[in-house]
Amino acid sequence: MKVNHVKECPRCEGTDFAEGTDFMAIKPLNKKLSAGSLKIYRFCLSCGEVVSIRVENPGKFRSW
Repeated sequence: MKVNHVKECPRCEGTDFAEGTDFMAIKPLNKKLSAGSLKIYRFCLSCGEVVSIRVENPGKFRSW
């Protein structure tokens, strides 16, 4: 599945976006000692509206 990036902010119609993280890892529920993976936020530079959130390393959540 191909990701379709938002080209216009749904809140203010801005077109400039940036990505960042809060450095709080998301962790698997069944692996309490896992390092997990960072959440990456894509947000509008005009109003701050978050238009997407993704996990940096989704492979860390696969059960082995």
